[in-house]
Amino acid sequence: MAASTRSRASKSPIPPGKAPSARRRRPSARLPGRTPAQSRAFRLKSPRLRLITVWLVLIVGMLGLAGRLAYLQLFIGTELKQMAKAQQTILATPRAARRQMVDRQGNVVAMDQVVYTLYVHPMLFKKSDTTIAEALGGVLERSPQELLTLFAKQESGIKLSSDISEETAERLQGLRLDGLDLLPSPQRVYPQGELFSQITGYTDLEGVPQEGLELSLQKQLTYADAKAGEATPLQQVARDDLQLQLTIDSRLQRIAQENLADTVAEYGAKRGALLVMDAHTGEILTMAIAPSYNPNRYYDANIEYFKNWAVSDLYEPGSTFKPINVAIALENGSIAPGDYVYDEGRIQIGEWPIQNVDFSSRGGRGSISLTDVLRYSSNVGMVHVMETVQRSAYYDWFEKLGLGLPTGIELPGEASGQIKDRSQFVGSAVEAATTAFGQGFSLTPLQMVQLHGILANNGKMVTPHVVRGLTNADGELTWSPEHTAPRQIFSPETTRQVLAMMKEVVDDGTGSAAKVKGYQVAGKTGTAQKATEYGAYGNQRITSFVSIAPVSNPRYVVLAVIDEPQGENAYGGTVAAPLVKKMLESLVVLEGVAPDAAAPAKTP
Repeated sequence: MAASTRSRASKSPIPPGKAPSARRRRPSARLPGRTPAQSRAFRLKSPRLRLITVWLVLIVGMLGLAGRLAYLQLFIGTELKQMAKAQQTILATPRAARRQMVDRQGNVVAMDQVVYTLYVHPMLFKKSDTTIAEALGGVLERSPQELLTLFAKQESGIKLSSDISEETAERLQGLRLDGLDLLPSPQRVYPQGELFSQITGYTDLEGVPQEGLELSLQKQLTYADAKAGEATPLQQVARDDLQLQLTIDSRLQRIAQENLADTVAEYGAKRGALLVMDAHTGEILTMAIAPSYNPNRYYDANIEYFKNWAVSDLYEPGSTFKPINVAIALENGSIAPGDYVYDEGRIQIGEWPIQNVDFSSRGGRGSISLTDVLRYSSNVGMVHVMETVQRSAYYDWFEKLGLGLPTGIELPGEASGQIKDRSQFVGSAVEAATTAFGQGFSLTPLQMVQLHGILANNGKMVTPHVVRGLTNADGELTWSPEHTAPRQIFSPETTRQVLAMMKEVVDDGTGSAAKVKGYQVAGKTGTAQKATEYGAYGNQRITSFVSIAPVSNPRYVVLAVIDEPQGENAYGGTVAAPLVKKMLESLVVLEGVAPDAAAPAKTP
């Protein structure tokens, strides 16, 4: 036992002369390169140095912040205030106030009215969000919870509502709440709704004009002191009494629009157009398009309806062009009103067969008069009539008539007609043959009205237009659009002869559905096959009827075009002619056209 103890003790011997201690001392810390005394002195000074350093840093920082604050407040405070205001206030896009549009009788068609846009800035609320949401919700008819959700999205510039009326704006102002901005601006409204939409066009929510006269006559409609990007003061509206007056008669326009829409719906047609023009002046009294749209809610409309296709789209006129061809042949002197041509019912021009629409049931008619060519709408007879005119001279007439050129109406997006080039037309017999019955070339419904206006105006061509001009409070014109001077195309004698033939079409021919009791009406039906996108003729057709009344004192041209009517009995004489009759019956009453005393003798 003693040996064991000695053995363990031997491993940790106690040095001689040293007494054992309970705890070993740590060696003294010494800073490198310094004596122990220097090291002890530095350790005493270090806390004080660190404290002084921290205070110096804090003082410098405070001085820097104070200097920065002084700079922001004293030197650029005004600029920062303006920047803050700009960030806290969202301004609506400025829009220039616009003049009114009125119809022929002075009825308002388009006008400005003051509306307000409401913005809220939650960061400026002095009452609780809930209180403000409940107050606004009661006026705007919106749930407070919905408004609270909007308030939580951002601190400033939240657009709550636009198109706020003056009455509602006054109620909002009466709440006396902080953090609200009511911004007034003129808004374009159209009191007649759909009635004039394809004529007036519309302005969008930012006040930018789109389509129609709003776009094409922006300069005339915007007040003179309105600068780009700057809204005209609303009080300017009261100082300027100028209005843009149209030639359209809203009474006739409404009748036309309603009857056109009914016809399009009845026959399941793709679309339709109904136009009335005063052939003496070129004034368009009616330009109805279906389908239409409400310009007050343009954003809900099919964009296809924005287009005024009577001006912007081309179609092959078919047999409604035959009276123009007859006038060309008569004026050319190659045929006389009493001449006859032979109608085989079907002929071959090169590789192309041409036949009458009733050939399968009627066959050929044999020798027929020029009047009967129109009365029965004979394609073959018309080909023989135009064969009397040299093709180069025939083409010269196209150029004289302005085919391939726009009419010059004030509406935007007018299409130019399409005709073959001279070499192709002159070098191909079939081109002249198809043109004889109105196919192989195209024009707009508006140009078709213009061409028949020549027959109704003693051979003079006028420029169709829908704008009379800017008028003052006394109805005096201060500006009017420039029009090409009337041009003599056919002689008055030629037009009288053609009108007499067209009268027979209505009295006892394919246009009998357009008869109006007590009035002599001239007219011509048209039923043309529509070409497909591949250039071949398909099964769809476009039907039309054009009339001139009264024959005793020609003045008005009425054209109805119905695109792709459905049904086996869908022709110009069955679809479009009855529509023209309804229009004529209203026209003669509203325009005060006296009934004819007696009908003249029939033309052979």
